Amino acid sequence: MRPIWDALRKHLRQDFRWNLYGTLALFLVLFITFNYSVNLERGIIDSYRGNPLRIVWYFLLYCFAYYGGLLIYLGFTKEWWRVKNPRFWIYSVFILAVLGLDGGFYGYNSLSRTLFDGAVYSYLFHCFTNVSSALTVFLPLVLFYYFVDNQRHHFYGLQPKWTKLKPYFILVSLMLPLIAWASFQPDFLRSYPTYFDSNADEYFGVSRWITTLLYELLYAFDFVSTELMFRGFMVIGMAHLLGRGAIIPMVVCYASLHFGKPLGETIGSIFGGYILGVIALESRSIWGGIIVHVGVAWMMDLAAWLQKL
Repeated sequence: MRPIWDALRKHLRQDFRWNLYGTLALFLVLFITFNYSVNLERGIIDSYRGNPLRIVWYFLLYCFAYYGGLLIYLGFTKEWWRVKNPRFWIYSVFILAVLGLDGGFYGYNSLSRTLFDGAVYSYLFHCFTNVSSALTVFLPLVLFYYFVDNQRHHFYGLQPKWTKLKPYFILVSLMLPLIAWASFQPDFLRSYPTYFDSNADEYFGVSRWITTLLYELLYAFDFVSTELMFRGFMVIGMAHLLGRGAIIPMVVCYASLHFGKPLGETIGSIFGGYILGVIALESRSIWGGIIVHVGVAWMMDLAAWLQKL
C-alpha cells in the first residue's frame, strides 16, 4: 500500500489548496443535487433511448462536468495558457465526444432482438451493453492514437506493469467491509446485481455458471474501457497539456458518469476517481485502476446475489 500513499501525499502536497478544493466540493454538491432532484440521467436523457439526440445529451452533460471542473481549477491556479493550445481542444472535445457516443449508443438493442429471434434478448442485451465499448471506445481511441496523438505512452497506460500491482489487490480487499455494508441498503439492491439469471443457459444447452461467467467477463471488459477513457486518456493522455490539472476535470466528469446509480456510489466515485487518477498520473499505467475497478464491481455483484438468495 505504501506506493499508493506516497503517490497521494506527493500529489496533494503539490496540488492541494483549500480554496480550490472547497470550491470544487461545492460545485460537485450542487451538480449532484441537481441531477438527483430532477432525475437528469434516467428521467430526461434516457427518455431518448434509440434517438441520436441521446448521444448529444450525454456529450453536453460531460462537457459541462469536464469544462466546469477545469474552469474551477484554472481559476485558482491562473494557468490559462494551458487552454490556449489548440491541441487541448482537439483532445478534450474528442474524448468528450467518445464519452457521449459510448453513453448514448443504443444500437445493440435492435441486434439483441434480432439474434435468435429475440429468444434470449435480455441476456444478449446485457452482454452487448458491456462489449459495445469495443466499437464506441476502443476503435475511436486506436484511430486517434495512431493518426493524431504523437506521444509515446503505450496506448494511454495500457501496458502492463506486473511487478507493481500487489498494492491494488490489497486495496480491493479493504473495500470488502464497505461493500458488505452497502449490500444491506435498499438503494444498492435496486441497482445490483447487474445481471439476473435468464433462460440463456437453457436455450444454449449449457450450465448456468457458463452464461453467468461470460456475462461477468464482458462486464469486466466495460470497466477496462472506462479506465482507458478516464484514467488513460483524460489523465495520462492529457497530462502533457494540463499537467496535474488533468485530474480534477476528470474527477467531475467521472462523477457525472455515475448519475442514475445509487447516490452513495456517485459520491464514492469522486474519491475513487481522484485516487485512481493520481495513481495513473504517477505510474503512467491504468492497470492498477483496472484491478480495483473490476474487483470492486465483481464484489458488488456477488454481495447483491448473496442478498437476493
